[in-house]
Amino acid sequence: MNTFLITIFQFIVLIFSVMIHEISHGFVAERLGDPTAKNAGRLTLNPLKHIDLVGSVILPLILVITNSPVLFGWAKPVPYDPRNLKNPKTGGGKIAAAGPLSNFLLALVFGLAIRFGLQFGISPDAPLILLFTAITYINILLGVFNLVPIPPLDGSKVLLLFLPAKPGAYQFYASLERNGLFILLLFIFLGYPLITPVIRVIFTLFTGQSF
Repeated sequence: MNTFLITIFQFIVLIFSVMIHEISHGFVAERLGDPTAKNAGRLTLNPLKHIDLVGSVILPLILVITNSPVLFGWAKPVPYDPRNLKNPKTGGGKIAAAGPLSNFLLALVFGLAIRFGLQFGISPDAPLILLFTAITYINILLGVFNLVPIPPLDGSKVLLLFLPAKPGAYQFYASLERNGLFILLLFIFLGYPLITPVIRVIFTLFTGQSF
């Protein structure tokens, strides 16, 4: 396929994947009793409601154009009010987990499509397989990356579910939040190779192919 078309497609996939990620947060929040996202008009597939100029457009374009091994981005965070949840700690964790899980579900659907397509004789180099591969890989990457337990990533809120109800544990979490952005930048530039094997294993499990 034309390299330019692949680049544009990857960019579009990333935008819609982070958008579905955020919608999933709002959907689960509504199911748990918080209508904040719905009332704000954020439970929609209209990309204009979700696009963040830097996180959804500028940064992903730069990463794709420069063939960066790290591809990530973000949409405008979907708001929720923990005061509307029966159990803010548990509910917050479920809302946080919904985003990465939506990415894994998308990856699974398209990964299985790759697996069955190849079994029915479609060439691995066929445009459809290449497009499905991009969708699968990008969504696995987003799912794994967002589960890293560093604020403000979703994994940090999931981690909060498992911390014991002790002052020391919450002090540790508060320290993570204060230094989250710095730690996250260090992870992106130095620690990203740590999650690459996980991404590759999940990709192989879903598609039956190596990446």
